Amino acid sequence: MNDTWTIRSVLGWTADYFNRRGVDAPRLTAEVLLAFVLQGTRVQLYVDLDRPLKPKELAAYRALIERRISGEPTQYLTGTREFYGRPFAVDPRVLIPRPETELLVDAALEAIPKDAPCRVLDLCTGSGCVAVTLAAERSNATVFATELSPAACEVARSNAATLKVGDRVRVLEGDLFGPLERGSLFHVVVSNPPYVPSEEIAALAAEVRREPRMALDGGRDGLEITRRLADQAPSWLEPGGMLAVEISEGQGPEALRLLQSAGLVRAGLRKDLSRLDRLVFGYKP
Repeated sequence: MNDTWTIRSVLGWTADYFNRRGVDAPRLTAEVLLAFVLQGTRVQLYVDLDRPLKPKELAAYRALIERRISGEPTQYLTGTREFYGRPFAVDPRVLIPRPETELLVDAALEAIPKDAPCRVLDLCTGSGCVAVTLAAERSNATVFATELSPAACEVARSNAATLKVGDRVRVLEGDLFGPLERGSLFHVVVSNPPYVPSEEIAALAAEVRREPRMALDGGRDGLEITRRLADQAPSWLEPGGMLAVEISEGQGPEALRLLQSAGLVRAGLRKDLSRLDRLVFGYKP
């Protein structure tokens, strides 16, 4: 970079640099990082395209560019990720929420009554994006969330408090159903578990490999946790209650068989916008 840069010129240079270095969405990434440095919005960048950057702003931007090139995800650099229209704090302690996971929220909301009290369980909650969103969208729902990572539990609790649903979201540390009181029953159980096959982890993009392996590694075929969910969930569901689990492409037929073998009825699959199987669901008789 030269010594004097406007917003216009620095965005053009950075987008080109990111493109040459293989960064996804190079222009968008350049804009998001610069907006973060300037503590404004991407729209404001275009309002002020000809404003020169101050030396401190340029230095901070340069540092973020190099960190992004090294493989750090943009969301960890800015500390936030939007999910279902709300900002969630994220950092290397948690998986970054994906747009595809909003399908899991949609399916749960269809099964949760809008006005009646109900109990919802989110397993492998990570940042808490699913649990917090469900509580925010259904004011009469009490949401329990479990998470094996103590550090991720801290992030989830913080997000629940920041988004003002901390009184209705209980984040419990432990493995799947382990932290729950025996005999508890839920109207809806949802999970976005680790589902990447172990041998495929090394081939993931550099920025994805920066996310917690615990949140990615689904065992030999990626369905290790899904098997446990299918096996255990029926005993935690109210009659007529729904289990919904996010899956990866190619896992649909086997995941569907797992839920059907566990005795869940009206089981099915939902596809994402790319027409790939992304969600498996079923109901307790």
